[in-house]
Amino acid sequence: MWRRFTEAWGVAWQITALNFRAQLEYRVEFLIRIAYGIVWQLSIIVFAAVLLSKFSGMGGWTSSQILLLVATRMLCNGLYVLYCGSVFSLSFYVQQGLIDGYLLRPMPVFRQVQLVAFQTNGLGDLLVGIGLFTGAIARDPLDWTPGRVAYLAAGVLGGTLLITAVFTAVSAAALHFPASWYWSLWIAEVSATFGSYPLSILPRAVGELLTWVLPIAFIAYLPVGVLTGHGGTLGVPVAVAAGAPLAALAMYVGSRLLWNWSLRHYTGVNG
Repeated sequence: MWRRFTEAWGVAWQITALNFRAQLEYRVEFLIRIAYGIVWQLSIIVFAAVLLSKFSGMGGWTSSQILLLVATRMLCNGLYVLYCGSVFSLSFYVQQGLIDGYLLRPMPVFRQVQLVAFQTNGLGDLLVGIGLFTGAIARDPLDWTPGRVAYLAAGVLGGTLLITAVFTAVSAAALHFPASWYWSLWIAEVSATFGSYPLSILPRAVGELLTWVLPIAFIAYLPVGVLTGHGGTLGVPVAVAAGAPLAALAMYVGSRLLWNWSLRHYTGVNG
């Protein structure tokens, strides 16, 4: 079993390397794609700059705490785009009939979807995320003990899995309703708009919606809130907030089970 696992992921690594080399064949376009990822996140950079220069805080959070929230969400998003971003475009693969061909190959379909292309723009997203994250860590006055560092790392991993889980669930619907791609666009916009703010500044109903229906709060708001001492004001029990990384893992597993169930009931591009 271990040998099959290592061989399978060895093949995946080779495909990724080939896709990356194919992107490098067009150096200017490669750099443009990276720049596109950076420019796409420019509004977040501007938001962070204005926040640090003009405001002392927001909703009981200091500017350095909000910067850590913004940076954590950005880092999670960059990791998602780079490693799992292809799932965002699954509806197009369904419309083009590519999924039918994937079913014939000796590799899990979900993995094939991830390996269809190297997400070069994700490098730009990730560069922005790493830059903001490094600055936020240096600016925050927290005592970064090994426990806090480990929890923050778990929070970043959990946030990445949570974003992947949301778009995996939407892509499961795309196997049957390709127009669900518009839902992916809407979710990406909502996440970018509200995921960088403390949800406590929003009306309670909106905060509940972004916690329990579209669980954006689990990406960065809850784990960063616990780290920065806001555990009692997050709108959820402290145990739930502290367990956000584990909840994100559970949601990812659930989304993969949903995706596998949808794939078993996939009837082809023509129904």
